[in-house]
Amino acid sequence: MKKYFKVALSSALVIGSLASCKNSSGGGDVSRATGWNINGKDGGFEHNSDFKEQETPPGTVFVEGGTFTKGQVQDDVMHDWNNSPTQQHVQSFYMDETEVTNVMYMEYLDYLKKVYPPENPMYENIYKGALPDTLVWRNRLGFNETMTNNYLRHPAYAEYPVVGVNWVQATQYAEWRTDRVNEIMLVRDGFIEEDAMYGVLNGDVDGTFSTEAYLNNPESVYGGQIDSLQGKKQKDSVNVFAKRSSGVITPEYRLPTETEWEYAAQALIGSREYNNYRGRKKYPWEGDYTRNGQRLGRGDQLANFKQGKGDYGGIAGWSDDGADITAQVKSYKPNDFGLYDMAGNVSEWVADVYRPIVDDEISDFNYYRGNIYMKKAIGEDGKVKILRDSIVYDTLPNGKIVAMNLPGEIKEVPVGEEETYLRTNFSSSDNRGYRDGDAGSSRFFNRFSEEEEDQRKMYDAPKHKVERDSSGNLIRQYDTSNYRTSLINDEVRVYKGGSWRDRAFWLDPAQRRYLPQYMATDDVGFRCAMSRVGSKSKSKNKTVRHKKAK
Repeated sequence: MKKYFKVALSSALVIGSLASCKNSSGGGDVSRATGWNINGKDGGFEHNSDFKEQETPPGTVFVEGGTFTKGQVQDDVMHDWNNSPTQQHVQSFYMDETEVTNVMYMEYLDYLKKVYPPENPMYENIYKGALPDTLVWRNRLGFNETMTNNYLRHPAYAEYPVVGVNWVQATQYAEWRTDRVNEIMLVRDGFIEEDAMYGVLNGDVDGTFSTEAYLNNPESVYGGQIDSLQGKKQKDSVNVFAKRSSGVITPEYRLPTETEWEYAAQALIGSREYNNYRGRKKYPWEGDYTRNGQRLGRGDQLANFKQGKGDYGGIAGWSDDGADITAQVKSYKPNDFGLYDMAGNVSEWVADVYRPIVDDEISDFNYYRGNIYMKKAIGEDGKVKILRDSIVYDTLPNGKIVAMNLPGEIKEVPVGEEETYLRTNFSSSDNRGYRDGDAGSSRFFNRFSEEEEDQRKMYDAPKHKVERDSSGNLIRQYDTSNYRTSLINDEVRVYKGGSWRDRAFWLDPAQRRYLPQYMATDDVGFRCAMSRVGSKSKSKNKTVRHKKAK
């Protein structure tokens, strides 16, 4: 036994010494697990050992995660009982420095119009479905036609937050942005020629770039022309295409969750006071007032909001907040995370489906309601299905037609029993209504008949059906049930933050309201977020030191 132990120990020492050295023959590292070569010229496992940390994505700032009190600790003067305080923990993430502006959204529209010209009947509703609703500015007893005609496109409003965008459109913008950012990252690192990006816009390249299609079936992007559009990496036969393990592809842009948005708005890093930690910070800035208390700029308003009946900006010549409608982004000081307009200007869509109760008993880590788990559809050839010419359109309840996918993207289907069987963490694809108080979430659900269950549901909003026939005519089928008791359903989304139309009460980051995801207004915009992968903090100087036992 002792002899065996000595042999095993000497073998382990040899392997250990190999793990700390470079491979002299292949030029790569050596595995600490097996002693095999890594990244060597003689083949073997490929690993990006030069990766340091995720770089800050374009347009965003870093938000270091932590714990905080989500919800309202102060008096609930509205008696809504929909933002009761709960202790939550948030992982680190990135968030847009400002709201998405008109010029940022116009870049998106310009891309869609050039790549998917609306003159083509197959693409007609891709561009039209992405257009903001500029009629949101109209008021039956107010003159707002100037904003209706100019707010989106006039250069005077270029750096103002985009409005008239519903939740579905905001989500699709984030998906498009993900592909454009990853595309330029691959150009920068030599995986794709720069001509490919602009060739798509100019019509010289058929098809376009999709991140998921590139990762799962790279030969399918750019209409199958990827071989002729590869960059300098093509010379390296091993690294022709980037993978997730390459560290080049960023996670997706998306709408922030309600928990992320509220945490970022509070920005507790600027003050370590106990009351702030317990959720008593009233605004994104320090103090209990909306006016600047510092010597420089004393008395100035710290956000763009409605100060009283008929008072949207103050007296001419001494305007309190410098704006009557929205204001140009960065007009006010950022909070301690470096985020602008987390109170006032426009309210903002977040990702969550609305429910009055936040179920922190089941999750107090990265809380989010709205998960729908999908998987990639696999064809008979064993490869993922690419949607080239088949565009799926959906008619929203207000009659607007939106494209649910763009050509070149991967087809996705809900997860089935193979993925959910005997799992303890989820049992279905759609989890928007999980534990939300209705009969379907109770342990006695199967005791109810279908009619009884339909009547007992807590969130039984009317089920209207709106669609268009082959001629484009709108067909509306209204729910005539007498048992509907709520307007809340799985298509109702949360929006946060006060706007130029709101009184100071709504500037509190804890406040929450909801709208159907297909509706748009003149005071709701959005900003994007991105998850951070890897370490919680960006500080490179934090190391763990183990003291030797004496």
